[in-house]
Amino acid sequence: MKRREMVRLLAAAPLAGLGWSPVDVQRAAQAVATLRRRGQAFQPKFFTAHEYQTVRLLVDLIIPRDERSGGATDAGVPEFMDFIAQDQSSLQTPLRGGLAWLDTECWERFGKGFADLEDAQRRAVLDDIAWPARARPELSQGVAFFNRFRDLTATGFWSSKMGVD
Repeated sequence: MKRREMVRLLAAAPLAGLGWSPVDVQRAAQAVATLRRRGQAFQPKFFTAHEYQTVRLLVDLIIPRDERSGGATDAGVPEFMDFIAQDQSSLQTPLRGGLAWLDTECWERFGKGFADLEDAQRRAVLDDIAWPARARPELSQGVAFFNRFRDLTATGFWSSKMGVD
């Protein structure tokens, strides 16, 4: 097995528990790559415009651009997530509910939704939910959402051409 094939298989691991095989992940990654090659503007089919804006911000906070490669948005992760969510009904409520939880938490703390916050404010909220062992019990819904979202982000990135390369 080639290294690239192994990376793609490992990237699919978080979705295996949801009934997605490595072939399904590869199919989603190829669909996103095809859209990008054609230069087509992506219109989300599952996420609302507001949710999609939040997804784009959130994935790039999880996997930002660096000196080695582009970030999660550059790799097509938001499109990958939309493709998976529209196909996998078991993800729809947790994703949509988690994004709503995130906005509600931000409104309670800062009087604005996640997408409208300053970067430091976004990071403060994420710092509180990114480490399950350190998170306060009342943030358990946010922790569950962020863990799943982070797994999907990693799967989308590492199954993309950019992530494999």
